[in-house]
Amino acid sequence: MTRRAVVTGASSGIGEATARLLRARGWDVVGVARRAERLAALEAETGAVAHAADLTDADAVAALAAWLDETGGVDALVHVAGGARGSDRVEDGDPEDWRWMFEANVLSGQRLVASLLPLLRRAADAGGHADLLFVTSTAAQTAYPGGGGYNAAKAGEAMLVHALRQELNGEPLRVIEIAPGMVRTEEFTLNRLGGDQDAADKLYEGVEAPLVADDVADVIVYALDAPGHVNLDSVTMRPVAQSAQHLLARGPLRTR
Repeated sequence: MTRRAVVTGASSGIGEATARLLRARGWDVVGVARRAERLAALEAETGAVAHAADLTDADAVAALAAWLDETGGVDALVHVAGGARGSDRVEDGDPEDWRWMFEANVLSGQRLVASLLPLLRRAADAGGHADLLFVTSTAAQTAYPGGGGYNAAKAGEAMLVHALRQELNGEPLRVIEIAPGMVRTEEFTLNRLGGDQDAADKLYEGVEAPLVADDVADVIVYALDAPGHVNLDSVTMRPVAQSAQHLLARGPLRTR
């Protein structure tokens, strides 16, 4: 039986890469994001069905759930959408940036869980299990200067995941967290830094082989395709050049 996944943030980066890889592995995919034109291009290329929605809008999330119910349900939620705004110190931060990060990273996840859980339970009853997978960040694990708002938002999302897994104990529902470290995508850092391409490029300067979106997508799909009794509770993944959140090698990797 073909399984169906909802992938949020599917218009770019990790979300787009995940939608593409799931389609290549035989999944039905519904790609969700705000930018309808990019989703339409993804649909034309891969067959991932486009559904434009702003996940910070409760009505849009409810409409997504209703549409999924009408069109065949869902076996897996892959929540990638989110993001960072700003790199200011806590004292200099813009409360509106912090508010947006909490809406985009935490409340969107809560809304999706509340709206899609009945459909996921129905899928588990029919197919043996269903999945709720969240892409958080190593920023949820370790604070760093200039990251306070994003640290707080991603830590909040991670705590949502950990609480949800315990709340669903006894049900055939897998709750999975993938926490990437440095990932070079076309938009994440650029958006965080207000469109400053030079500053975005400088972050990755000299780093040998930072992760890319396809690397994270590969781990996501591995977790979803694992046998139904196997739950990858939390996976932290980084490039070899990043040994910890604050420890990043610049220059070629070589033995000593």
